[in-house]
Amino acid sequence: MTDTIRLTAAQAMVKWLSVQHTETGERFIEGIWAIFGHGNVAGLGEALEKSQAVFPTWRGQNEQTMAHAAIAYAKGKKRTRAMAVSSSIGPGATNMVTAAALAHVNRLPVLFIPGDVFANRRPDPVLQQIEDFDDGTITVNDCFRPVSRYFDRITRPEHLLTCLPRALATMTDPATCGPVTLSFCQDVQAEAHDYPVAFFEPKVWRIRRPQPDMQELADIAALIKAAKNPVIVAGGGVIYSQAEDALSTFAARHQIPVVETQAGKSALAQSHPMNFGASGVDGSAAANSVAEDADLVIGVGTRFQDFTTGSWALFKHPDRQLVSINVAAYDAMKHGAIPLMADAKVALDLLSDAIGSYRTSKLDTDARVAWLDAVTAHCLPRDDSSDGDRPMDCEVIGAVQRATGEDAIAMCAAGTMPGALKLLWQPSQGGYHMEYGFSCMGYEVAGAMGLKLACPDREVICFVGDGSYMMANSELATAVMRKIPFTVILTDNRGYGCINRLQQGCGGEEFNNLYKDCAVEQQPEINYVAHAAAMGAHAVKAKDLVDLEQQIATARSRDIPTVIVIDTDPTVGPGFGDAGHWWDVAVPEAGDSDKQQAAYENYLQNLALQRLTN
Repeated sequence: MTDTIRLTAAQAMVKWLSVQHTETGERFIEGIWAIFGHGNVAGLGEALEKSQAVFPTWRGQNEQTMAHAAIAYAKGKKRTRAMAVSSSIGPGATNMVTAAALAHVNRLPVLFIPGDVFANRRPDPVLQQIEDFDDGTITVNDCFRPVSRYFDRITRPEHLLTCLPRALATMTDPATCGPVTLSFCQDVQAEAHDYPVAFFEPKVWRIRRPQPDMQELADIAALIKAAKNPVIVAGGGVIYSQAEDALSTFAARHQIPVVETQAGKSALAQSHPMNFGASGVDGSAAANSVAEDADLVIGVGTRFQDFTTGSWALFKHPDRQLVSINVAAYDAMKHGAIPLMADAKVALDLLSDAIGSYRTSKLDTDARVAWLDAVTAHCLPRDDSSDGDRPMDCEVIGAVQRATGEDAIAMCAAGTMPGALKLLWQPSQGGYHMEYGFSCMGYEVAGAMGLKLACPDREVICFVGDGSYMMANSELATAVMRKIPFTVILTDNRGYGCINRLQQGCGGEEFNNLYKDCAVEQQPEINYVAHAAAMGAHAVKAKDLVDLEQQIATARSRDIPTVIVIDTDPTVGPGFGDAGHWWDVAVPEAGDSDKQQAAYENYLQNLALQRLTN
């Protein structure tokens, strides 16, 4: 007779999660963020309280932002470890839907455990329960379905025997990796069941490295050997595969230039001789030049997002071929690409052997050096700035770059800084963390906390604009309570400066973005220093760029977050010279202003350059 142990479903879930390990012996699910309410406090809350020694619980301030911390942790760990997040039913659960979408877009593992209504339906409708007039099985947690890679509703205690292994199988599979939602009915959490003892035996989850089809490999190798001007587009899959050294060796051996996506930036250090910098809309002159001339575009672990491709107007060589090395068939086949479905590290090693002594015949390395020299000069303080001038974002980035060392990780998510940092930040390997798949305002502060938990030995620099800070900042208090140090560079341009510039670039007038253009009775004077200090952070306003550098250096001695506020100019974007590329943002076809009509004519001209298939 099979040995069993009687546990509530919640106790069984926690016990099982506590013994799921990585190959290095750590818990794959490190612990759980939880805000308790009805729907998870009595069942799951009791189980977590009894298991603190083997499965830690942390309390956040907001369900969305504590999930952002979990996502940043998984990204910082290169998807080798993850965290769980639990909420009550109703608004607590729906608060996490945005975070689930963020994880889904970025292919990052996180385990969502929202409480759900009673499976037995006896007390329906319970507090915070929606009711679908046409479908009795619907709850708010069905909102998670389109933003989860695996979704299950636990309506019986024995469902755990199948749904938990499926959950981790999804999270540890490089092709399907992403968020999992286990919607946990609150009455079921408290119900007991006789579980097989064997179910709780420790298990090691190994992240596989899919091998390529040998014919696909041979086809891609032949394309590379026939190419005169190939270029590699390095995406986040390079980092998730831990293929950074393989890419470095491949690019150097075969003299193929590498351009970067937001997710792939810092797979190669900026100092690597084959790293030509950012590609696309927020791209460098050097990177976009080699991309435009490329007769073979080799994507490695990239989704080919519109920012990377200049909305598919960048790679415009008449004989261009598009190749995609990816573990996911969905991504490998995009835009008619010739696929090589395989792990990035495995594929690069095998391709290098297959093409042997091949080297690019024509490579303008002087353009790369000139570009980096221009970046350094562009990020220096202006000689002609007068007293009272607000610094530009590029000057702030330059000051932070000068004040940090090789171990620094710059992180951000939305607004002006993602484009500016992709263009201008010069990281060491692994020195860049950008959430730009979903570009979710409010990710930054919580994300910095999660990233520091994942990378405790590295300096974490969080860039956040005042608009994004206002959306979500409360996890500063959590970081103070847990003594998680990182440095926040809060650039105050008095509104949404990035979108204000986009609005004007599309022919519109300044409206509803900067505070000065909003319908308010009084212009705000927000004291961000006092606000951050009220949550326990060390907060200061930098008087100028020199003071900013000094404040960054001083922050390293603290064991709590430091928030450094600096005023910036909202009118100036990060680009300069011929950097950057067109971005397809629909412009109104009808309008009565000359500016709007000119913007639409420019839009049509760029539309004609789009090349959407191989």
